[in-house]
Amino acid sequence: MWIEANNQLSKAFKFNDFSEAFAFMTQVAFLAEKMDHHPNWSNVYNTVQIHLCTHDAGNIVTDKDRDLAKAIDQLLA
Repeated sequence: MWIEANNQLSKAFKFNDFSEAFAFMTQVAFLAEKMDHHPNWSNVYNTVQIHLCTHDAGNIVTDKDRDLAKAIDQLLA
């Protein structure tokens, strides 16, 4: 579940190993590029942390963030 706090949407994704986590990040990268909205994220081994906010709108959560979050979830559906 995405958590909205501190003017951002955040979610942690856990995978079986680093390869699965990296493959997910690659999918998200292509999706973000297509939507022209890029996440703040980090990866440690099998965990990917994603934080979304719209920099152009003053670093707050907007529909761009909600749309990207929904699209990211759909990658794993």
